[in-house]
Amino acid sequence: MFEKVKKKHSIKLGFLPTRRNVFSREEAGRIKKLIELKVGTYGCEYVNLDWLNEEGLIFSGSDAGRVARKFICEDVDAIFAPHCNFGTEDAIAKVAKKVGKPLLIWGPQDDAPSPDGYRLRDTQCGMFATTKVLNREGVPFTYITNSHIDDMIFDRGFRNFLSSASVVKSFRSLRIGQISTRPGAFWSVICNEGELLERFGIETVPVTLGDIARDAGSIIKDNGVELKETIQRIRGKVGVIQVNDEELEKLAALQLAVRHWADCEGLSSVAIQCWSALQEEMGIAPCFVNGELTGEGLPVVCETDIHGAVTSVMVQAAASGEKPVFFADLTIRHPENKNAELLWHCGNFPHSLLNEGGYNGLTEHFGMPYPGAGDFEIRGGDITVGRFDGLKGEYYLLIGHGRGVEGPKNKGTYVWVEFNDWPLWEEKFIYGPYIHHCTGIHGKYAPALFEACRYIPGLKPDPVDPTEAEIRKILRG
Repeated sequence: MFEKVKKKHSIKLGFLPTRRNVFSREEAGRIKKLIELKVGTYGCEYVNLDWLNEEGLIFSGSDAGRVARKFICEDVDAIFAPHCNFGTEDAIAKVAKKVGKPLLIWGPQDDAPSPDGYRLRDTQCGMFATTKVLNREGVPFTYITNSHIDDMIFDRGFRNFLSSASVVKSFRSLRIGQISTRPGAFWSVICNEGELLERFGIETVPVTLGDIARDAGSIIKDNGVELKETIQRIRGKVGVIQVNDEELEKLAALQLAVRHWADCEGLSSVAIQCWSALQEEMGIAPCFVNGELTGEGLPVVCETDIHGAVTSVMVQAAASGEKPVFFADLTIRHPENKNAELLWHCGNFPHSLLNEGGYNGLTEHFGMPYPGAGDFEIRGGDITVGRFDGLKGEYYLLIGHGRGVEGPKNKGTYVWVEFNDWPLWEEKFIYGPYIHHCTGIHGKYAPALFEACRYIPGLKPDPVDPTEAEIRKILRG
């Protein structure tokens, strides 16, 4: 399933190499070939300019319209405009403005002048000219520090740009499934559906719990191969199953019903009213099912938290769809480590994140007498935490890094995460506009999420640790 998700998050680049006539045409052509070979090593699809002229380079503003139309027709997700010598700033600006996708500016560091004092490229100088015009035209862009193509600076910057472009691509096509209304007592997850649509184009697609329950009932009645295989997969991965056969069948059917509905509607993620109407309707808790679907690449978040569903898509996209997220409550501080916090939920973390060697169960919900909750710790390591949220028309994306550490056992699914300065994080959540929900993913993706906000008007990045200054330092290499 995750191969399908990765494909959805893959990036098609518009490859827009540029030169200027006053510098060496031959040298620009040589550099263009080296850069294109390098781009090919990242596994992303790209559309080049070989159709435009014999050089495959843009050096005239009069060609900008044709190039922009080609990129739009090919439905590119982002543009990479390497300066193979000084470059042509008006051409780059015109193409980028018409296409309206994330733009990466970079030029390879020049060699030393020849013995007679001549220079062949002046790429850095050209970048200064191009970015001035981009700023004048109001075109957002990313740049990589002027460097050699085999430098780590380029590799890190290019990968980060691809991740950022993946976040932007996902954000611009968000369809959030909403299963029932929010739990009545949860005022904290109230959101403005109309504003999300008007400001960001985010659609919510509602369905009733009754519809999902009826679909699950039909799946049980049919008793087909897909249901039997889903039950068998659960039995094969969970060490201790404390639900009976009928309850396990209901869980598997619920998983399939939500998946079928999400596929039919083309949903990016799902927010579900996980209690208490579902328990009364089906006699089960959906927590483990939420985790299984999230582990397949369809994030399913609890308590009808629409903003949490948006967060989960963005965070998953930052990893280019290569790994699952987990949706957590921020709950209690570590009893011994002042900078560690419990990231926990009733039992909804993906089983694929299981901390091998630990307890591995499927059991009754910790707070309600209904079966269907995962009961295990997930692995530690580097973890990125994010939260998209808004208040009174202002929207923010809180982002930062932590590290999974050891801590006391908990009922449900959990991981203890150590931060460099937990009181700073707590302060951020207290003063808002955030709530106690967040999305985590293994790895360090704060720079990619930070950079993605550059291309989402109305969304402000709110980095905690690393700070904005530290992220900018990382991006500079």
